[in-house]
Amino acid sequence: MLNFTDVSLRRGPRLLFEQVNMIIHQGQHVGITGANGTGKSSLFSLIKGELHTDLGDFTLPSTLVIAHVAQETPALEQQAIDYVMDGDAELRNIQTEITEAEAAEDGNRLAQLHGRFENIDGYTARSRAGRLLQGLGFKIEQESTPVKQFSGGWRMRLNLAQALMCRSDLLLLDEPTNHLDLDAVIWMQDWLRSYPGTLLLISHDRDFLDTVVNYIAHVEHQGIQLYSGNYTNFEHYRAEQLKQQQSAYEKQQREIAHVRSYVDRFRAQATKAKQAQSRLKTLARMELIAQAHVDSPFGFSFHPPRKLPRPLMRMDKVAVGYCDTVLLSGIGISISPGDRIGLLGANGAGKSTLIKLLAGELSEQAGEVIRAKDLDIGYFAQHQLEQLHCDETPFQHMQKLAPKEAEQSLCNYLGGFGFVGDRVNEQVEIFSGGEKARLVLAMLAWQRPNLLLLDEPTNHFDIEMRHALSMALQDYEGAMVIVSHDRHMLRSVCDDFLLVADGQAVEFDGDLEDYRQWLNKRLDESDSNKLADSKENSVQSKKLKRQQQAESRKRLQPLQKKLNTLETKLEQITARLKQIESELLDSELYQEQSRDKLKSLLAEQGKLKSECEAVEEAWLEAGEELHDAEQSSAL
Repeated sequence: MLNFTDVSLRRGPRLLFEQVNMIIHQGQHVGITGANGTGKSSLFSLIKGELHTDLGDFTLPSTLVIAHVAQETPALEQQAIDYVMDGDAELRNIQTEITEAEAAEDGNRLAQLHGRFENIDGYTARSRAGRLLQGLGFKIEQESTPVKQFSGGWRMRLNLAQALMCRSDLLLLDEPTNHLDLDAVIWMQDWLRSYPGTLLLISHDRDFLDTVVNYIAHVEHQGIQLYSGNYTNFEHYRAEQLKQQQSAYEKQQREIAHVRSYVDRFRAQATKAKQAQSRLKTLARMELIAQAHVDSPFGFSFHPPRKLPRPLMRMDKVAVGYCDTVLLSGIGISISPGDRIGLLGANGAGKSTLIKLLAGELSEQAGEVIRAKDLDIGYFAQHQLEQLHCDETPFQHMQKLAPKEAEQSLCNYLGGFGFVGDRVNEQVEIFSGGEKARLVLAMLAWQRPNLLLLDEPTNHFDIEMRHALSMALQDYEGAMVIVSHDRHMLRSVCDDFLLVADGQAVEFDGDLEDYRQWLNKRLDESDSNKLADSKENSVQSKKLKRQQQAESRKRLQPLQKKLNTLETKLEQITARLKQIESELLDSELYQEQSRDKLKSLLAEQGKLKSECEAVEEAWLEAGEELHDAEQSSAL
């Protein structure tokens, strides 16, 4: 299907791929992995025909229907659901042809087009588009909202829905989870699992890859290697390859020792038993996969907090929101050193609002928030990337935090976050989103907070950086509250979960699989309620329709009566004219003795013809009047 033969590709002077040989067959679901900047997105551009090979050949069937997510969304007046339906180009083409055939009154053509429309499930297209929108987090009432009224993140979701709406042979998705919350990620992974076409998916979310793909195309060293299986299978295979490197093996053992140390310290403490058990599970997985990341360019840790007061923060019956609107109420939580809390809930439920309350960026509207005297918060959120000084370098940012620290020490520290060589002295303005996020995290880790608040920290990170962050968090001694759609991150670093839903934040008794089941049950209940509402609305609609039809008939009765009267009179005149014409055929009528009768019949005939024309014209006008009234009633 997709055939790469000795392909070499450059972007400017930079060589991305060299002598790549790979075949991707129809129906395969392939995860494209590799460090940021290795050329994964350029590979998509090559497939879409936006780039061409420098050497070698790339071929694909000319009839292939390719779907991908548009990167920009114009500010349209068009309704969201209609914008999504535009993703099915064949559907829109047939609809246009049907309109043209109707205008031309081409019955044969209409019959053919309606047959094609039915074959592509055109009659269910609107409901399919609605399900896509709801799965991606849109509310039913938002389906009719103009596209231009949505924010940038929600417009990207619209573009994603439009791509999924296309009945494609090949679907290209480049980091589709970046603009989604956990609920939408879970929904989309289930949708993609049943996608019948060929899927190429760029993602740094290993749980998402594990669920959706059955092949991994790993990009590194200007090459692409295709592996059978999901991402976990790939990690195991790569770990075996790297195991032979003794230095790498020793690094793995040091990472494992960090976790064993925690377990050994707290296994016997009742208050830490749950955390220790969680670390044991992580350790079991680490021993299988950590080897696959031994050549990672990232390796860092959070400096130990200066003080660890207990509790760090306590909330009692707290309400929070914006202006006069309460978003969450009745919050009662206590956070102590060692707590690892993940926030679950749909987008817009209030997770980020709760994080902002904890960070002190929002004040409580009711209740009491008690913060420890020595509380030191480290807050990571995407908007903080904008607070970096674009004209300064990573070294200058760190030097402001630690003016007395040796230059080499700061450079070594930044190296653990991927800033090596000349990168430490390059201005931030040229950095990618991932590099800016790494710098913010480096600055945060240096300041030794005792409470970490992380709001979607992995959005711009590749798999290696996510792995390094999870390892650093494993060894962190303070408390942590995290919002993330990366389930591997949540599973690796969280011991407890809070469910933010229905205006509350309560403890969730279960793991991420339990949450997935809870979410599916909630969606099923929502669908059942919608169906019940639909049935109720349907009954009410039918009743209303009958009432409207009765009122319409009542309004139309005078017009119909007038038309019937004219029609009857026209029939009577026509019948009399036929009778006169029959009598005029009698030869005796033209004899001298019948002259008066002939004269009378001719006069009557002339009068009736004039009357007939008048009645016929009135009948036509009445018919048009009735037709217009019926059309008006139908609207």
